[in-house]
Amino acid sequence: MTVATCDELVPVVGVTRACTLTGRSRATHYRARRGALHGPRAPRGTPNNALCPKERAEVLAVLRSPAYADLAVAQVWAMLLDDGTYLCSQSTMHRILREVGESRDRRRQRTHPAKKKPHLVAHNPLEVWSWDITKLPGWARGVFFDCYVIIDIFSRYVVGWTVAASEDSLVAKALIDEACKRQGIARGQLTLHADRGTSMTSKTVAQLLEDLGVTRTHSRPHVSDDNPYIESHFKTLKYCPAWPGHFDTLDDARAWCEQFFDYYNHVHRHRALGLHTPASVHYGTAQEIRIQRAATLDAAYAANPSRFSRPPSPPKLPVMAWINEPEEALIENV
Repeated sequence: MTVATCDELVPVVGVTRACTLTGRSRATHYRARRGALHGPRAPRGTPNNALCPKERAEVLAVLRSPAYADLAVAQVWAMLLDDGTYLCSQSTMHRILREVGESRDRRRQRTHPAKKKPHLVAHNPLEVWSWDITKLPGWARGVFFDCYVIIDIFSRYVVGWTVAASEDSLVAKALIDEACKRQGIARGQLTLHADRGTSMTSKTVAQLLEDLGVTRTHSRPHVSDDNPYIESHFKTLKYCPAWPGHFDTLDDARAWCEQFFDYYNHVHRHRALGLHTPASVHYGTAQEIRIQRAATLDAAYAANPSRFSRPPSPPKLPVMAWINEPEEALIENV
């Protein structure tokens, strides 16, 4: 039994029915037929009224001349007419510019240099802080409180926080000023990093940091990983088991945050800190605690060495914290 092809069925049932029966696209059928009617389009010939190469070069030279280089094609065409000159139509001018890759806004354009990628490193606490504002859901849909948080990227210690009814650069200024005074920040000691929110880039905050001698840096626009420490902290805040989901009042939000930040600073063992609390690393007691941990592990190993494949040791303490570690540092650390 032989199966009829589409071309064999066309004289019997027509093109549409034959294509349906054989599962062939009509466009494919017509493309396959070579001939004057259904074959490929013949290349378009040069119109009789087309400009010759010399004339096209003359038009391009006029469009590129200093008098017209920054003007739109319509402006050039009209000004030439006012001077009693007609070279070609506006569409032809556009076509000539398009062929040489100059079909664009012909005025000078303002350019912005690429934002510099921040590279910040802290070897000790009180060298680099990061801060941001996150939304805390309120009692109704669309109602939020603003939680301001400043974190030390080396120790992960929250050096300052507050919750306000709305975002305000004056609130940010007061928080930063209070945190710097409480931590005894000297001029030239600290770098404060933030994204490019309105409060972070406000003149109020910028002037405060200038007066305090604090260096300020900002994330690049539309980049999500230039401020990782504070973003990770916000995830810890909102995914903790005690997270209530929303707050009925501003006082409720402040009371819950007070409990959370106290727990985070003094109870939470941070994996990146060798399972020490941020307060322990921030205030320099972590090394003493690590020595005590090592003594406990040594005693456990001496009592029952068969339980261990090798002598145990406590996790190491951090030696530095980076925001956007450069490639050279990555290579050195391998």
